Amino acid sequence: MGGDDTRAPMPLSARVAPYDHVLVDLDGCLWIGEEAVPGAPQALQALREAGKAVAFLTNDPRHHPEAFVRKLWRLGFQASLDEVVTAGAAVQFLLAASGRPRTTYVVGSEALRRHVSDAGMRVTNGTDLARVSELVVVSAHEGFHYEELRIASQAVLRGAELVGTSRDATFPMPDGPWPGPGPVLAAVETAAQRLADAVAGKPEGWMYAAALDRVQPGRTLVVGDRVDTDVLGAQRAGLDSALVLSGATTARQAAASERPATHVADSFATLVLG
Repeated sequence: MGGDDTRAPMPLSARVAPYDHVLVDLDGCLWIGEEAVPGAPQALQALREAGKAVAFLTNDPRHHPEAFVRKLWRLGFQASLDEVVTAGAAVQFLLAASGRPRTTYVVGSEALRRHVSDAGMRVTNGTDLARVSELVVVSAHEGFHYEELRIASQAVLRGAELVGTSRDATFPMPDGPWPGPGPVLAAVETAAQRLADAVAGKPEGWMYAAALDRVQPGRTLVVGDRVDTDVLGAQRAGLDSALVLSGATTARQAAASERPATHVADSFATLVLG
């Protein structure tokens, strides 16, 4: 006789069960580098089995959402394209909301340039219009070159609007933190002697507006590993937050925070499954 392969859904913790939607960060929460955080795939599966809607939020602007979907599946997470909201997607949401096409110079990856173009902007990279662009979008990417800083700064000094993907100083990697978009944006701001006009990624509202636009109304929990982006962003958006200690924030830092999260857990698995 064959055994019964049916399996009862894993019960959710009392901290997560009341929510309809979970907006979860990627780096430091579901994975670090190329390794899934232990227990995270099972926790995500439990959310799906319980009927919770999930969206994946990341301030990493280097890759297009398709690349994050492929990585999620490779590391054991089920995901669809419309569930992934990157800082690049938040920039696209911000720019599209303006309803005004502009010439735009982009400091960032090819994926970010695609988002800017998809928002209706004319990307000027590699053209004579770069230094006189009406808009400059700034992020970080592994091929960053001083010439990009020079062109972006010149355009802003000539009056271009300045938009950043995020102010994240670093993002977690197995060999230690890597510089994030924040230092590059700060360099342009320093050279242009003024602050950015807008920032799209966490903790700013554009990221959450883009994510909430993809789910039905309901009670929402934001999960992340940073107080200054994930927790602060959730609080600004009027949402509950959960801080996990598997990434950028230590237990001591969490306890000392002036912006306490609604929930604190050692990991995503601990948060979801107890």
